[in-house]
Amino acid sequence: MGTAIQYPAIGKRPAPSCVVTVMTGLDPRGIYEIDRATVAEELGRAPGTGPVLVHLLDGFVDAGGVGRRVREHLLEHGGRRVATFDVDQLLDYRSKRSTMTFDASRWADYDEPVLAIDLLHDAEGSPFLVLHGAEPDLQWERFVAAVTQVVDELRVSLVATVHGIPMAVPHTRAATATVHGTSDALVGAAPAWFGRAEVPASASALLEYRLGRSGHDAIGHAVHVPHYAAQTPYAPGAMHGLTLLEGATGLDLWSGEVSEESQEALAEVARQVAGSDELTALVEGLERQYDAFAQSEARSLLAQEERLPSADELGAELERFLAQQHGGE
Repeated sequence: MGTAIQYPAIGKRPAPSCVVTVMTGLDPRGIYEIDRATVAEELGRAPGTGPVLVHLLDGFVDAGGVGRRVREHLLEHGGRRVATFDVDQLLDYRSKRSTMTFDASRWADYDEPVLAIDLLHDAEGSPFLVLHGAEPDLQWERFVAAVTQVVDELRVSLVATVHGIPMAVPHTRAATATVHGTSDALVGAAPAWFGRAEVPASASALLEYRLGRSGHDAIGHAVHVPHYAAQTPYAPGAMHGLTLLEGATGLDLWSGEVSEESQEALAEVARQVAGSDELTALVEGLERQYDAFAQSEARSLLAQEERLPSADELGAELERFLAQQHGGE
């Protein structure tokens, strides 16, 4: 027999249709611990609604390292651990091997995997939470149920995320993103860049799905990264992701600190493109396609009439791009 776990909505008693029951054989409370002393100290006196939770897990698609850079940027500003998940139950160590340091004749260090929630304060002092670490390999439903319990206990007002996806967009145009959420009100007037699609599941996507089914507010941002830059750190994508998170949450996440890094990355991409006739032609084609879409002359960036390079052609050009970029290192 499994255990029936109900996901109640935050701050209100949900209607029966808003309660989703998921069957799992294991109690979610067995895979995490909350530092309630820290919670009481940091959040016990917080007025109004509860904090935002930003989840930024490693392991799924993240073109340009957008989610990774956003996570690094946020955690650079410190924080206190408020919840820790038992990675021994959730990770497959053989598929996600951590690094150990061997020094002469002994093992000197172990890069221990962590899956945790930290509490930070934004530039204006408002508290918010960051769920970070490796995406679980196992027990997704139990993990989602555990996060939902934390959401309930800490009175989280909104759950948000950001990551990068490769897209047929040029770096020379304004950054774009696919916005998704648990209600039309959260998504607002954000454009739909493509229609219905079946994609591989992720723990983050399942979390948003389950939260929505249970009446919680959750929003996600898939930043569009030019596919010819998707395999390298793409700071403009992280900059756009931070800006989107700030707009959705009302937090001041120090996005200006990434501005110089973003401009330098754009200048480097422009330099690399200028040195390649193939990439120059590709970018010009993407610019025409992007402009047509922006003017509503095209239905989707995935349904282009103009012939674009194949995956093999893009891969070969990208390898040359990377070789040039790192050739001097």
